[in-house]
Order: sequence, then structure tokens, then C-alpha cells
Amino acid sequence: MNYYELLFTTIITEDYQQDLLINALGEIGFDTFEELDFGFKAYIPAADFDQEKLDEALLPYQELFTFSYEVTLIPQKNWNEVWESNFEPIQISNQIFVRATFHEARPEFPYEIVIDPKMAFGTGHHQTTAMMLHLMLENNFANKAVLDMGCGTGILAIMAAKLGADEITAIDYDTVCYESTVENAALNQITNIIALCGSKEAIPDEQYDIIVANINRNILVDQMQRYSEVLKPEGEIYFSGFYENPDLEIIIDEARKYGLKYITHKKDKDWVAAKFVK
Repeated sequence: MNYYELLFTTIITEDYQQDLLINALGEIGFDTFEELDFGFKAYIPAADFDQEKLDEALLPYQELFTFSYEVTLIPQKNWNEVWESNFEPIQISNQIFVRATFHEARPEFPYEIVIDPKMAFGTGHHQTTAMMLHLMLENNFANKAVLDMGCGTGILAIMAAKLGADEITAIDYDTVCYESTVENAALNQITNIIALCGSKEAIPDEQYDIIVANINRNILVDQMQRYSEVLKPEGEIYFSGFYENPDLEIIIDEARKYGLKYITHKKDKDWVAAKFVK
């Protein structure tokens, strides 16, 4: 799959101004972002790129602050080079060490996750993935049946397995993400992850103790009813991929319709990861 990379240069007075652009891009299909000192990079599958939609999404912000962007087509064959050039190991709470195959192992960490850095989103570098990993460390996954929606590289599914989950289903609509999850599960010697390619229609008619979903606000709202249908009573859901304002209240209101109670949330640069219980 080819991707478009948009390199944004921004001149802002408040951090939230750049977040407004990122949120607007997420609403029209951009699924991966990399923040830089002078702006950010945004990525979208080439088949989903629509210049007219992009112009409409950016229009409200042109008079609020100054920004510009450059568009580059990244062929499939070059995507690994892009990730490898940017992928550095990360640490989560001195408990989790996330690295690529070309980094040295750190056996002193209780949990090590090896991710082959393809284009699939979810290497742990983005605030949303890191916060989800933090939440997972704070809660009990032992002997649980887990559903990972929008699994990306499979990092959250792999973490669930390392935390003792019995059965894990990992789903993503992108075939590259599906393949990445299968490969990364094997890299980590995880055998209890079932990877599926699809969206909410691919969710099996089973019951889960825990659901993790790091996607975006619109998709979470659209899939909320299905999550509730397959979540056991007193089961837990961890959501991320959205902002505190206005997204969190929208997520809470939608979850309430389906018997999902907000418990708490973490915040990092206006990004949020939240816990709900059925």
C-alpha cells in the first residue's frame, strides 16, 4: 500500500493549535502522525487521499495561525526505511521496553516487546499508545479474554499476552496491519493471538473480559454498540486515539447509551486514554 506523507510547518503561539490540525486530519482519514520541533508529519493511505477534503478540513484554521505543508508519495517498498530511520527504543514506567529487531535487548525490563517497524501504527511512540500501555500495567489481564480493535502493529495485543491474557483477538481493517500483527506476535513468541482483517463486522460473536481500542473518536462512536454487545458484564474497555476536548465528553455520552460507565482517564498533550466498565 502506498502512502502520502504531508510535512506540516507550523508557526503557533499555543500547543493546542497544532493539535487542532492533527485532529482535523484524523477526521478525514489520516491515521499516523509524527510530531516535530517545527511541526509534524501526517500519513494517509494513497487511496484515501482527497485534496478537496483536505482543503475543506484546513480552511477553518488558515486565519487562526500560520502553517504550510508539502506532499510526498511514499511507495510501499520505501516505508520500512522511513520507520527504521525514526524508530528509537522507548521505555514505559521502567516496566516495558519496546524495541525493533535491530536494537539491543534489555533483559532488565520485566516486559520487552519487539516490533518490526513497518508502516502499521502503534510502535508505542505516540502518546495514545504509551498511555494505553500505562493503563494496561495498572490493571489485571491475567486469564482474561481480550479484544484489540485497530491493533496496528499488535503491540497492545502482545502486551495483553505478556500480562497473562488467555485468549486475544486482534482486528484491523488494513491488511498491512493484520500482517504486521501476525509477524510481531511471532517475533515475541506469542501464540495465543488470533489476528483478523476487517472492522466491527469482523468481531466474533464471543464475550470478552477486556477490550482495548486505540483508533479515533468517530470510529469509536460508530463501533460502540458492537463493543458493548461482546463485552461481559463488569468487563473493562480502554479507549484512546482522541483528545480531551471535545472528544472525551462525546465518547462518555456515547458509551453511556450502551451501559458503559466512565471510570478514569490519562492525558498527555491533550491526547486521552480512558477506562470504562460495563
